[in-house]
This record gives sequence, structure tokens and C-alpha cells, in this order.
Amino acid sequence: MSTGSSTVEAVRAQRARIISELLNDVDDLADAAVAAILVEIPFYAEQGPDFHADVRDHVVRHYRARLAVLLEERTVTHEDIAFTRRPAMRRARAGVPLADYINAFRVGQRVFWEAVVERAGRGYAGREAALSLVAPLMRYSDFASTHTANAYMEFQQYAAAEAVRESRDLLETLLAGSVPTRGRELAAAQAHGLAPDARTPLLVVIAVLAGPPADFDQGADARHAACAAIARAGGNGARVLSVVRQSEIVAIPVLGPGTGPEELCDRLQGVREALAAEGIRLAMGISTVSGGTAQIPQAYQEARAVLDFVPEEGGVAALPRITPFQYLALKADDTARHLVDPRITSLLAEDRARGGVLTATIRAFAAADLNLRAAAERLQIHPNTAQYRLRRIQERTGRSLRSINDLVELLVAIALHDALPTNAGRERLGAATNEGRGRSDVRSWHEPR
Repeated sequence: MSTGSSTVEAVRAQRARIISELLNDVDDLADAAVAAILVEIPFYAEQGPDFHADVRDHVVRHYRARLAVLLEERTVTHEDIAFTRRPAMRRARAGVPLADYINAFRVGQRVFWEAVVERAGRGYAGREAALSLVAPLMRYSDFASTHTANAYMEFQQYAAAEAVRESRDLLETLLAGSVPTRGRELAAAQAHGLAPDARTPLLVVIAVLAGPPADFDQGADARHAACAAIARAGGNGARVLSVVRQSEIVAIPVLGPGTGPEELCDRLQGVREALAAEGIRLAMGISTVSGGTAQIPQAYQEARAVLDFVPEEGGVAALPRITPFQYLALKADDTARHLVDPRITSLLAEDRARGGVLTATIRAFAAADLNLRAAAERLQIHPNTAQYRLRRIQERTGRSLRSINDLVELLVAIALHDALPTNAGRERLGAATNEGRGRSDVRSWHEPR
């Protein structure tokens, strides 16, 4: 083995040793970091033991996340620091100045680096190993500090708006079908783009926590964190009226110039996914587009009703993403299913178990306006194969896909088969089709298109 390769191996061995020792000493390091924070930041020192315990837990989780990134030799991701949102929210709620919050993070980083240097020793390989950790530690610090500062500011802005009752009172006024006419409520409505005399298009969004019920404090924290995130989903700096209303979050985003409902649904989907990565799972219902504040009560009822279609583990049910045909199928009861010819039901059940090729063929044929060659191209199969499938469907069901009445009956049966009853798990939304939009692919309508 050459001298150069021996040196590289020695440095790698020292690096692994340093990380291993730090992992073993995380609790002691966290104690040292908290002690330093209390000495250097008077605001932290003035708080009680519960606050200090929370700070220590936060430091431990940061140290473990840092070490995981170093050990696996990879770049820090949002998933690594997903735990930071709730502590940031608690610091903002406790009145911790942002400068102190960032300073506490800096102190924790300094204590960690001093521990690295101490464990590196004076040998060449140890010093080189410590130097190799500088760049990934800086990347972690930059990434984590930016993320936590943004989370802090997000909640601080939300909390500042909620410190007064205008937003909450405004929401209750709008849900009651009334309009604010003067004073602070009117000013709040105008600030959120909800002027009473405007016919600005808007949506109503209802979100609730999904999954097993959390204890009261954790549930309240999660709702407020989610509410703050939804309030920033308007885009272009627009303020979205977003309020925690008992166990639900109600938001009324306005569609600004050039913003369509699907774009806003995509942003809300992104908010839900980001919160899910941080351990906050939401079920979200989104109404159809309303033409002004007078329609908000109806839109609220729509959003509440569509929540029934969201799986228990959470998701987004957005009415702007589906057709009336799909909605009717999702709302259908058992009687509608009993009206389907048993031969069709049997075929669909068997076909689903075998991969759904016949169902996909029916959808593709309808989307291609009964053009067999175009349907085959959509399915990427030979026209003869498509023709064989059509004959197979007719033999099994007694329905010809070239008959409009028969084709509609088959499409209705497919939609009913896909749309399981509410609260039945992940397939509750089924594989709702896009035949009304001229598409042949199978895609759940709660997903972004």
C-alpha cells in the first residue's frame, strides 16, 4: 500500500472515530451547549426549567441530525431538520427575539465544533479528519439556520395577525353570510383581498389533523403551525385569511390575476407535503371557485363535505380538480352500485385484480372519441390488440363500446367501482378518471396533475 493511500485511510479512520465519540457523548455535549446558551443569552437564562428542557431536547436532535449527515457522508435535507418547525414556533410564541434564537443556534454550533477539535487531537490524521468535517458542518448550519429562521418568522407573522381578533371575527362574519361594513373587520377583509363589494374568485379550504389523535397541546401546536403555513400559500406575497377554528383550520385564499384554481391547489398540496415531512399530517378539503364573499358559506359546506373523501392518513380532496361526473360517482350510495349489471361488476373486479387493462381500454376508447387507432396509440398497443379487448369486453358484459349508451353505462360502472364508500382507507378516492377532460390515464383526483 502506498504512503498516500495509507494517509487517506488513516484520516478516514480518525474521522469515523471522531464521529463515533461524538455520538456517544451527545447528551453531555447538549448539557454543555445549554449551559453556554444560558450564560451568553440572558433571555434564555430567565426562562423556567420546562423551557430549558425544551431547548436541550432541540440541541440533542440537532446534534444527532448533524452526526447522521456526517456519518452517511451526504448533504443535509429538509427531512433531516423537519423537527425544527415546532421548536421555532414555540420560541416565537414565548417571545424569544429572533436574534437570540439564532444566537442560541450559533452557540450550539460552536460547542459542537469545539468538541470536534478536542477529539481530533494533535496528530496529523486527526487534524485532517477535523478539517474534512468543516465543509459539511457549514452546509448543515447554513441550511438549518435558514430553515429555522423562516419557520420562526412564518409563525411570528401569523401570531402577530392573530394577536388581535380581527381575523377570527372576520371569518365568523363571512361564514355567517354577512359582510363587514366598517372598522377593523373591514380593514382586515381588504387586507386579505376580501372586499365586500368585489367579486374576486376565491376558494374555501378546510384542514384537520389526520392520523391518530394527538394530545391537546401537541394537536394545538400542530394546528397553529399548519395554519401559519397555509396563510403563506397565496403566492405573490398575498395574505391568506387562515384561522384555527376549534379542531379545524379554515382558510379563504383569493385567486389573484393570472392564478388559476389548479395552481393554488398545487401550492396547497405542496404545503401539506412539507408539513407531512415535519410530522404534521393534514386532511384538506378545497371547495369549488366562488365568485365573491357572498358565496363563502356555500363554499365552506363544500369543503367540509369533500373532506369525507380523504383517506385516514391524510391528503387533499380538491373539487377544482374533478369533473361533475367524478363527484357524482364519489357521492353515490350502495343503491347506485346495485343498479350496475352484475356482469359488468364481475368483469371490473376481475380486471382490477389482473392489472386493469380492460378498464384502461374502455377509458382510452372514450377519450379517443371512439377512434380505435387513437385509443391504441394512447395505450401503446397494436390496434389488433385493442380490437381484441373490445370484443372481450362485449362478450363478458353484453355492451358494445361503439354504442354511446353502452359506453356511458360502462364508464359509470367504472367510476362507481373506483369510488369506494367514505372512510374506507386509501382507495376511497379510487382511480378517478379524467374522461371528462379527454385523458385516458388513471390518476387520483386528490393528486396534482
